Amino acid sequence: MHKAGLYYCKDKFDIERFERIREISAEMISLQSDRPLEKVKDLFCNEIGYQTPKLDTRAAIFKNNKILLVQESNGTWSLPGDWVDVDLSIKENTIKEVKEEAGLNVTADMIIAVQDREKHNLPVYAYKVCKVFVLCSLIDGEFQKNIETIKSDYFSLDNLPLLATEKNNEEQIKMCFEAYRSSNWKTLFD
Repeated sequence: MHKAGLYYCKDKFDIERFERIREISAEMISLQSDRPLEKVKDLFCNEIGYQTPKLDTRAAIFKNNKILLVQESNGTWSLPGDWVDVDLSIKENTIKEVKEEAGLNVTADMIIAVQDREKHNLPVYAYKVCKVFVLCSLIDGEFQKNIETIKSDYFSLDNLPLLATEKNNEEQIKMCFEAYRSSNWKTLFD
């Protein structure tokens, strides 16, 4: 509310009130979360205007009825993907992220689902996220270790590794398998 107020308000006294509300809100979150006040301010106080969700894309790539996952430096695994860059479309971003994280060239063929992250993934973030799962087809390429991932491999649904559940969970991987196997998939959305 304070972000919209600061963006749309013209009265200098109301602006002061909204700025103070923002300060108090940041202090409350800092106290409740044990996070430093400056970190909380960085997360919540920099943007103004109407609050909108961030976009996250995840690529589902299959080979021999197994799905590609990439391993992160903490040992957990996820579908290749990340935040959508402001100057890229969902399709362009998906293709870019697969190249960066898995070393593969793909086509982005179909949107499997658009999900409200907090309905499917933990922990709940302080901001809203829309997750877009995209079915992709492999063209060529091979994995090369990079700053984001240390390994890639293909997994069957009944043999999944430790997942980065804040990014993707077993329910979401299963949904990708169902879309891949379907001859008439209809995009799911929350």
